[in-house]
Amino acid sequence: MMKNSSKNPRAFDVFGNIALVKFDKKTSVKDKKHFASNILKNNKPITTVLEKTGKFKGRLRKQETKWVAGEKTKEALYRENNCVFRFNIDKVYFSTRLSNERKEIAARIQKGDEVLVMFAGVGPYSIVIAKNSKARMVYSNELNKEANKYTKLNIELNKVKNKVILLSGNIKNVTNKIKAGLVVNNKKIPAKFSVIIMPRPQLRDTFLKQAFLLSKKGTRIFYYDFCKIDEINQIVNKVKKEAEMYKKKIKILKVKKAGEIAPYKFRVRVDFRVL
Repeated sequence: MMKNSSKNPRAFDVFGNIALVKFDKKTSVKDKKHFASNILKNNKPITTVLEKTGKFKGRLRKQETKWVAGEKTKEALYRENNCVFRFNIDKVYFSTRLSNERKEIAARIQKGDEVLVMFAGVGPYSIVIAKNSKARMVYSNELNKEANKYTKLNIELNKVKNKVILLSGNIKNVTNKIKAGLVVNNKKIPAKFSVIIMPRPQLRDTFLKQAFLLSKKGTRIFYYDFCKIDEINQIVNKVKKEAEMYKKKIKILKVKKAGEIAPYKFRVRVDFRVL
């Protein structure tokens, strides 16, 4: 996130060539144009300024934006962790604020790991891991068809076609197919994974049932949830309760705040191992 001068103390997110600004409702069109022109003038990599006009909606976490200045496009080209990603801001979910999360998890992947990424979007976790670890293979699961189109493109852009396999569709259905012997690109998908990453959206369902079905002894699971600061223990207890429900013994390895998503509300990551 970047900030402009004290005269216009608004913050904006940068997605490579695109700046995304959330203006106050009272901001005039003239002031928006003026602020946008300053962004373009002072940040040469940025060629487009968009206004965020709605919150993330639904299971696919889509948002609404409106063009303000610069090149008329919603196609972003964004770089992080030695990778490059192309995506349409309105059609898919992408968080630049999770860049360090992706880097941290990639550093914890061990040689030979078979990694499953649920809710993978356009592939940021999957591709960062593929390019920055010695994982044997990364399996990237996503429901959004538009996101899957960009995943295929990003796999090509980052030259990881031999290390990332796309598993499109609802993770519940995909789990059933895996258990039944799913084959993709002439490769049988493993029935169990050594690492499972779950950067899930804010949904009632935890999808831990699917994670436990696809886990084995020693599987490390990185589970994301959302809560207020004083509710973190409730998230940990929820994970433990579901493990007990599915007759899995686990060991909590780490609990951390992975960013503030709203005033006093946080994304939380719970790392644990299946025993």
